Amino acid sequence: MIIDLRSDTVTRPTPAMLEAMFSASVGDDVFGEDPTVIALEEKSAALFGKEAGLFCPSGTMTNQIASKVHTQPGEEVILHNLSHVYYYEAAGLMTNSGLSVCLLDGERGMISIQDVIDHINPDDLHRPRTALVEVENTMNKGGGAVYDNRVLAGIGEVCRKNGLKYHLDGARIFNALAVTGQTPKECGAMFDSISICLSKGLGAPVGSLLLGEREFIRKARRVRKVFGGGMRQAGYLAAAGIYALDNHVERLNDDHRRAKVLGELLSGLNWVEKVLPVDTNIVIFRVAFPLSAAEVVSRIGESGLKAIAFDRYSIRFVTHLDFTEEMLDAAMEILKKAF
Repeated sequence: MIIDLRSDTVTRPTPAMLEAMFSASVGDDVFGEDPTVIALEEKSAALFGKEAGLFCPSGTMTNQIASKVHTQPGEEVILHNLSHVYYYEAAGLMTNSGLSVCLLDGERGMISIQDVIDHINPDDLHRPRTALVEVENTMNKGGGAVYDNRVLAGIGEVCRKNGLKYHLDGARIFNALAVTGQTPKECGAMFDSISICLSKGLGAPVGSLLLGEREFIRKARRVRKVFGGGMRQAGYLAAAGIYALDNHVERLNDDHRRAKVLGELLSGLNWVEKVLPVDTNIVIFRVAFPLSAAEVVSRIGESGLKAIAFDRYSIRFVTHLDFTEEMLDAAMEILKKAF
């Protein structure tokens, strides 16, 4: 048995999702004629209380489009130094939008209201104009950490008072909402733009959505074209997204429960030094010296358990749609016998 916990992006469409894809009505989306893409964009926008949505191939693209539309070259974005937008998107903020970055620290990858206030640049021609604040929820590098809604709302208020745009990298936002109990519309009201991923916890094969005001999305559609993101009969993929939104949100709690079980087990193993708090479907743990993450990943991989080394000593597991109860039991046995 192969148990793949490298990411929640490794899932395959369920039979019912495939059926929805096969039966989708499609057209040319670049011409604005794919009815299933239109339905997905309208559905997701309404879900978060936004005027419009844009279907894109990836969350990296939705984040990069938002950054470009919200800013001008030479301006600055405030974000955590472990943010996906900065850490995992190949310097896209600089190369795509010509932006400067103000990188903040913060526990488990989350920034504070006061940190944002303290790092808004004054009106000084020697310094870039602060234009955008970006937060990530849940926070991947923080072990799937979930922001307190009061902090997010407070940062939003700071942005409004200072004329800044506010973007949410919500690649795993439904995981966060499952923990906080906040509704998507309540979440959407706090941000100027939101990126949501369909191919992580929701189990679709491809795709992310960018949500915002109608004029923002009109500009974003042009930038998507510039970035090479225009798709043709994309309704086959959009149908998977619609199915995921309708059927795979409530079950995220199963992923969270299984992740907590793994975290509890790891905390009791003598070859594990530390486990970050497990809030959602991500488990990050540090191996005890003299072991290295690469050594542990290799050892458990020989038994069929796949994971990612996050750095020299840290490893990440991500639970997901295709990680079953049987696999959980098997993974626990592999970990118990690893060293």
